[in-house]
This record gives sequence, structure tokens and C-alpha cells, in this order.
Amino acid sequence: MTDAAALPGQPRGGVLSGPATARAVNVLAPNASAMTLDGTNTWILAEPDSDLAVVVDPGPLDDGHLRHVVDTAERAGKRIALTLLTHGHPDHAEGAARFAELTRTNVRALDPALRLGDEGLAAGDVIGVGGLELRVVATPGHTADSLCFHLPADRAVLTGDTVLGRGTTVVAHPDGRLGDYLDSLRRLRSLTADDGVHTVLPGHGPVLEDAQGAVEYYLAHRAHRLAQVVETAVEDGHRTPGEVVAHVYADVDRSLWPAAELSVRAQLEYLGEHGIVQLPE
Repeated sequence: MTDAAALPGQPRGGVLSGPATARAVNVLAPNASAMTLDGTNTWILAEPDSDLAVVVDPGPLDDGHLRHVVDTAERAGKRIALTLLTHGHPDHAEGAARFAELTRTNVRALDPALRLGDEGLAAGDVIGVGGLELRVVATPGHTADSLCFHLPADRAVLTGDTVLGRGTTVVAHPDGRLGDYLDSLRRLRSLTADDGVHTVLPGHGPVLEDAQGAVEYYLAHRAHRLAQVVETAVEDGHRTPGEVVAHVYADVDRSLWPAAELSVRAQLEYLGEHGIVQLPE
């Protein structure tokens, strides 16, 4: 068995649902799959002495899960006052409208199509609820609307799908773009170096205790995959995404190849924009 401390980001062992930091509690959605890992992490955030809470990513449209999130907050003496979305993928956001009905809250997101209420979200916004402070960090790349939430009091960052608790994420071409994603990872690295962030509260998988190690691993992994794609596309002449996936991702479960192909398309687009690979028409 591999020691968790030796894995990228030092994933925390044990049960995923439950308290993660002084201000963050996870309620795991029952939607486990190869793509969602153990399921979507729905985060309840609140100051310990406050009766108001914020929920990040209600998750799929599963009434049992949504009511469980409400019940978990109420058992802790909290009333949910606001709902936030890291991005619009259904496993994070499909249940948001129903959750807003249950909690009578607004939903704030970067994408106007996902909002319920007058306020959206933008980079640099500071959200305050019941003494809780969250800072909005723009992290496009996985999707164009991806955001992270910096929780300074816990020296933590909620990363949605930008950084996962296990494995690596997909750059979901064409909405996701590799150049944006690399910039976002560097932005998160700055949070770890300049703002003291050490804990990752991801959208899937376990909490990571070494935020800087996780981000550095992601950057190194992307550089390695990109070098493999360059070698495969330039030296071996494989130019279609399917051909590249078959060579570069041969060590990955074939059930994940369709997702890998999205990342390869983003990689090939990035290499084409930088004049490294000439793509077929």
C-alpha cells in the first residue's frame, strides 16, 4: 500500500464526507464513476460561530442528495444563505436550481446562464456571509467558466475540477483551453507561495494537504504529456486526436480515452497556435 504522504498533494485518507477544515464540511454526492471518482464533493462553508452557511456545487439533480446537504447544515445549526458554482458541468451544477428552491437562495456563477438572482461572480470578488470570507479566483482551462474559491481563514482553496483529489483533470476542449489552464495552475501556485494556501478542497476525491505539491505535480504532468504529444505528432506523424490518444494514453484505462481525447484536442490546438504542430484541415 502506498503511503498517502508520498502521493501528489498528500491526499487525506479516511471517509470523504464530513468536516475537512474548521469552516468546511463535505457532503459526497452519490454519483461515483470513472470520471467523477467517488462522486461530487458538495461543500458547506461557515464560520464556526455563525448560523449562516454557503454551499459550493450542490451537485447533480438528485433530490435525496440535495436534501441531505440541507439537513447536514441544519443539524449543525446553520441556515444556507447562498449557493455558489465552480463551473457549469452537470455533476456540479445540475441540481443548483432545485437546491435554490429548497433553500430559497440565489445561485452565483461566472456563466450568466447558471445564475439565479442578480449577482454573478468575477475574478477578485470577495464574498462575505456570516463573517465567512471567500475570494473568487478565475481559473479557466478545464472549462471557460471555471472558478476557484480561496478560503483565507483555513488557508484553503476550493478547486472544483481544476485540481482533483486524485489523478488529473480533463481540459474539456473546445470550451476548455490548455493555455488558459496552465495560466490557472500558475495562479494557484501563487496562492500557495504568496498567500499561504496549503489545503485543497477539490470537487472530486480526497482533501489534499499539500496544495503546492499538488499544483507542481499538475504542471509537471501537463509538461510531460505535452512533450509526449509533440513527439507523437511531430516525430511519429500521428496528427488526429484518436491516433495521439492511442499512443500517448496507452497506459490509461480505455474507458477514459474519450475524455483523454478532449485533452489531446486542447493540446494539439495549443501546439498549433504556437506553431509547433501543423494540424490537418
